[in-house]
Amino acid sequence: MLRAPGGACGAATFASVRVLMLSWEYPPLVVGGIAAHVEGLATAMCAAGHEVVVCSLHHPDQPDDVVIDGVRVLRADTGLPWLPDDSLVARMASANHQLVQLVTQLGDWRPDVVHAHDWMVAWAGDTLKALLGVPLVATIHATERGRHGGHLPSGLPGEINSVEWWLTYQARAIIACSRFMVREVVDSFELPREKVHLVPNGVDVDRWSSTRAADATSDDALVVAWGRIQYEKGFQVLARAMGEVRQRLPHARCIIAGRGTYLPELQTQIDVEGVGDIVQLAGYVADDELRRMLQRATCVVIPSLYEPFGIVALEGMAAGAPTIMARTGGLAEIVEGTDAGVLFEPGNPHELADRLVEVLTDRSAADRLRTSAAQLLRRTYTWDAVATVTVDVYRAALAV
Repeated sequence: MLRAPGGACGAATFASVRVLMLSWEYPPLVVGGIAAHVEGLATAMCAAGHEVVVCSLHHPDQPDDVVIDGVRVLRADTGLPWLPDDSLVARMASANHQLVQLVTQLGDWRPDVVHAHDWMVAWAGDTLKALLGVPLVATIHATERGRHGGHLPSGLPGEINSVEWWLTYQARAIIACSRFMVREVVDSFELPREKVHLVPNGVDVDRWSSTRAADATSDDALVVAWGRIQYEKGFQVLARAMGEVRQRLPHARCIIAGRGTYLPELQTQIDVEGVGDIVQLAGYVADDELRRMLQRATCVVIPSLYEPFGIVALEGMAAGAPTIMARTGGLAEIVEGTDAGVLFEPGNPHELADRLVEVLTDRSAADRLRTSAAQLLRRTYTWDAVATVTVDVYRAALAV
């Protein structure tokens, strides 16, 4: 067994892999779904006997060098040199220097693989690949082209796309989270198909369901949605749908949790639809509170216009909430052909309203959704399964 990087991982009965993961976010620093993905993956790998170090950014509530569930987490306090405020790509590239410097704290421990999560850590990943002489594996969680509906506006989106392109070229292997994302990455960056590997997201079912009491009952006609408040997440579609729902179910209400740059526009949409009295914008909600909210929900909605995978859908199902989701990207792949969720056409508030009324009024159908979702999660979307497939990608990269 190889020496653990400052903490004790689970006992291994096979040759373990040493992994250095790079991520712009790691709990409690959470911006989007990447934090949950990296935490779940790293923890499961360590439990399986592999050695994992995660390099991320400073958070005031966490030490900058700590071992959590066997995973060593190093955090960089990115005191950036002066750069123009509108130079996002330049500022991120500069912050990557601090991520690289974290490796000096590892002593004689060296990884077998560097794993970069998305474009924000591309520079650190490429530099460490060369410094350490090991393969670079990169997960593309979403693309800038995809976020803009397949088109690239001038300015920042084009700059980010260039970094994504470069990262996929520099990495030895690419991971994408759905068949939809595999096709998007291959087509967008003109990659050979064999370079891109499908590895889905996962969910810790016990974490999301652990606080549900045996006799817990959901609030009557409570719809919950959450995530980053951006245009592509489609919360404006849900706001319009709730206007139709109230005509058929006057007691229905909705909570949308999260924060983001689209929040003022979403509030305007809610006001225009006249649903301000039944649609609440809850802002940032901590995980414990979110779990309690989901366990009270009559159903949850993932109304995304663009969604590479949709880890929030797994979280909603794990919490035992009947789940309605847009038939888009990786979301459709999660439940298509199963009875684990209900799909609607993305961007169509009328169809979403119909699906909401069906789920909110048919308790037996809601119970069937819960049962099927629980079986699907245990069968396909555990972090242990995801970790196993990811390690296979590492070993393939090492064998080249």
